[in-house]
Amino acid sequence: MKKYSITIAGNMGVGKSTLTQLLAEDFNWTPFFEAVDDNPFLADFFQDMNRWSFHSQVFFLSRRFRIHREMAMYPGSVIQDRSVYEDADIFVRNLYRLGKMSDREYQLYRDLYEEFVQMLPKPDLVVYLKASIPTLIARVQRRGRHYERYISPLYLQQLNELYNGWIEDYTLCPILTIDTDRIDFVRSADDFGGIRDQILAELDIERVLSQPALASTVVSP
Repeated sequence: MKKYSITIAGNMGVGKSTLTQLLAEDFNWTPFFEAVDDNPFLADFFQDMNRWSFHSQVFFLSRRFRIHREMAMYPGSVIQDRSVYEDADIFVRNLYRLGKMSDREYQLYRDLYEEFVQMLPKPDLVVYLKASIPTLIARVQRRGRHYERYISPLYLQQLNELYNGWIEDYTLCPILTIDTDRIDFVRSADDFGGIRDQILAELDIERVLSQPALASTVVSP
């Protein structure tokens, strides 16, 4: 049976982790989640981006590379919550563009990233969840992470603009774009089913081919 690998991409608060979990349960595939809560620099970063942006992003890079490597070695089909490509081409690029990361820091990060990314297999599909700024703000506030209270609408807008450009230029694999402003895949079974069926169609597989996961959840430390 073919092994599949899909990535759920999108801005902060758009619902990546939730959709990753729901799809993993429905397909009986194994989810790999973003190591957000493990980042010891994240709270400091949101209070002082100039000082802590490089530290925070290098932490994410190291964890993301570990997750990608575990996914590549894992024998079953997998679903990933955000990719290393987004870190480099959206979040780090935005910090550098805003002057929150120095030339030396940015170049060092890019050097590390370019070395890492050459060793990673490509996903079979990227599912891009997009949303407007009011939707993102509402969802970020709803989940109530204390360090995210410092996030500004302008910062989210800058990330949205970079995401839109990134999706237009992304060529590593097919992309399925889902506008989440008018759907609620958490509370609506029909909305979730619509997303699920679109993903299966993009992968050209029948739902009956979903395979048992060897472990219910894999979360890298």
